[in-house]
Amino acid sequence: MTNSAYKNLVSRFREIDSLQHAITYLNWDQMVMMPPGGSEMRSRSIAELAGISHAKLTAPEIEVWLSELAGSADNQASIREMKRVWGNANCLPAELVKEQIIVGSKCEMGWRTQRAANDWQGFLKNFKPVVELSRQEAKYRQEASSATTPYEALLALHCHGDSEALIDSIFNELREVLPDLLQQVVERQGDSQVSVNADFPVENQIKLNKEMLTTLGFDFNAGRLDQSMHPFSTGSAGDSRITTRYETDAFLEAMAGTAHEVGHASYESMLPEAFKGLPIGESRNMCIHESQSLLFEKQIFYSKAFMQFITEKIHSHLSAATSLSADDLWKLGTRVAPGNIRVEADEVTYPLHVMLRYEIESRLINGDIEAEDIPELWNEKMMSYLGVDTKGDYTNGCLQDIHWTDGAFGYFPSYTIGAINAAQIFSVIKSEHAAWQERFKRGDVEFVRDWLLKKIWSQGCQLKSQELMQSATGSPTKAESLIEHLEARYLRCEY
Repeated sequence: MTNSAYKNLVSRFREIDSLQHAITYLNWDQMVMMPPGGSEMRSRSIAELAGISHAKLTAPEIEVWLSELAGSADNQASIREMKRVWGNANCLPAELVKEQIIVGSKCEMGWRTQRAANDWQGFLKNFKPVVELSRQEAKYRQEASSATTPYEALLALHCHGDSEALIDSIFNELREVLPDLLQQVVERQGDSQVSVNADFPVENQIKLNKEMLTTLGFDFNAGRLDQSMHPFSTGSAGDSRITTRYETDAFLEAMAGTAHEVGHASYESMLPEAFKGLPIGESRNMCIHESQSLLFEKQIFYSKAFMQFITEKIHSHLSAATSLSADDLWKLGTRVAPGNIRVEADEVTYPLHVMLRYEIESRLINGDIEAEDIPELWNEKMMSYLGVDTKGDYTNGCLQDIHWTDGAFGYFPSYTIGAINAAQIFSVIKSEHAAWQERFKRGDVEFVRDWLLKKIWSQGCQLKSQELMQSATGSPTKAESLIEHLEARYLRCEY
């Protein structure tokens, strides 16, 4: 009986995966290729497929099959992940989900103009219902899980396995070190900086980015590179889709974005084939996913060694950049300066932006503050962490991110936990490959990909997130990994 129940679950989850596969590429086309006139019909098609997928996941027989497998000694990790995915889909009342879609859409649509107009009060009117419904969602999810707080229940949607207590502990360590480290780096770099004032044709940048992708291991027979307003990666094995945004007066940002997205794409395309279509065969969580993208962007692309290799490629494609040496490009890419905007932040200040948001959203969902308190807290923390005053500047302050408009609370921590994981993973790779810099100078990153395939990509969800980090690096996620990386790069200028 239990064997039959498991086979039924495998069949059902693979049906759901096929539907999600179709939704993935319909969404990609909508964001990249589709003419505006197709929006209404496309949205209806995606919604129809999503409804069928949800119905298959929430059908009563799944609960029966899972109950039949309770206590089974076989396929424990796979059953655990099936139960987690099923539980996430079943713990909310349908009316709450519908109401969240309505208020989230209204808040996001209003935000598009309210941010530009610096209209906090207008945004607040739409945002308060989002917060209220998110609090209700958090309580339902907490009741259906082992989460210790309502916020942790939402956190688990993005960072499953990385508890609020763990993140609190890690962020407390970073908070003690980063503000002072930032000041040291700013003083060390001084006023001297490399400036770029030239035109870099987009068509040349596309060729450059494609050549770099090939170097980083991207297979164009099983993927493609396109343009979009915001860089992203989607797809699966055999059909990876990466997008990048180009500017004619800069090129490093696009290259860094491409390197970032190939980390995401590599993870998704190299997940275990044996578990394809099952929850156990998916990526572990966003903290691990972000570690892969940040490893390619920060640890590889922005290393001095790889920059020496890629500079020749840059010169061959962008004639206006030939006056910039590898050292110039490295300095340009590792310039540190406190600013208002998270997505424009450098590697040192970025975690401070994330911690600010984490501290606010966790208190908001746990009921310790109200939405009205956000601007004052935002400015207080920006001043404390970065020395930047945002009082009255909502556009470049608490209205700058889209995440909260539809209730995506709990996502922000993955960016910094991912950066820590990336530094920790790469530290082990370096220790096992003493000649890593010489290999990077030749454009050889295959040894990195081989290590990640063995230790991370091929594991899927067989291990929980901290078990995966322990297995891969010999330690759970630890703040000192990122601190050591930042000190080595920005104070000692080692790589």
